[in-house]
Amino acid sequence: MPRCAVRVNAGFTLLELLVVMVIIGLLAGYVGPKYFQQIGKSEVKTAKAQIAALEQTLDQYRIDTGHYPGTELGLNALMNNVANEQNWGGPYLKKGVPNDPWGHPYQYRMPGQHGEYDLFSLGKDGQVGGSDESQDITSW
Repeated sequence: MPRCAVRVNAGFTLLELLVVMVIIGLLAGYVGPKYFQQIGKSEVKTAKAQIAALEQTLDQYRIDTGHYPGTELGLNALMNNVANEQNWGGPYLKKGVPNDPWGHPYQYRMPGQHGEYDLFSLGKDGQVGGSDESQDITSW
């Protein structure tokens, strides 16, 4: 009985590997932007939540002292009794005044142009105005 040599092809051809690479590239090109768009949306939601929390803290400061801190004192008045307020009940924040999700300090004005005070983030670009992630996030 003659022996037949059986040749087994183990592995992939270069063409098969290129097709798989193209498919992976197309998927990454579609999924990647969607993923990073969601990250941008979550940073905006985080900034809105932090502004809401800071508003509540400012309200507590006002209840204790009878007024909001002035612009010159800013949000630091929530952590330190720099104005030697008699009824100051702080520090009002456990971990200090946070920066916005992009690492910029929150902006605070008292008196405000849109209410008793203005509290806002300048967004990702750190500049006034903008759109999408770079849009200002405000308390008003």
